[in-house]
Amino acid sequence: MDYLTVLSSLGGGVLIGLAAAMLLYFNHRVAGISGIVAGLLPQWQTDSVWRLAFLIGLMVSASLWFLMDGSIPIQLDASYGILALSGLLVGYGTLLGSGCTSGHGICGLARLSKRSMVATLCFMLTAALTVYVVRHVL
Repeated sequence: MDYLTVLSSLGGGVLIGLAAAMLLYFNHRVAGISGIVAGLLPQWQTDSVWRLAFLIGLMVSASLWFLMDGSIPIQLDASYGILALSGLLVGYGTLLGSGCTSGHGICGLARLSKRSMVATLCFMLTAALTVYVVRHVL
């Protein structure tokens, strides 16, 4: 077992949970990325500052990790067209499901939301089925 991986994963989970809890406590907002981004799209509003700060924080943290560790292993086995279509489908899914995996899976489950429990179960079952079909059927 690679304890460094376990500890960094645990630390990342704690930081995500802490950030979500702080956003809920101080701003009374759920840390769902799709909702945060959607709030920026129509027009600049008074609550756009925290939304932009949250998204910049996501990008800066990834950059800091890269600077500290020196590598972020990324392997893409799909064409840009497939990636674009996948992104559009995910966006449609967040609209259809009234939120994304971060909103339902992290924040909604922590608040014991029944709607989030059902949504997260659907996300996970769909992901498991997709992996099974891609790896064992196709």
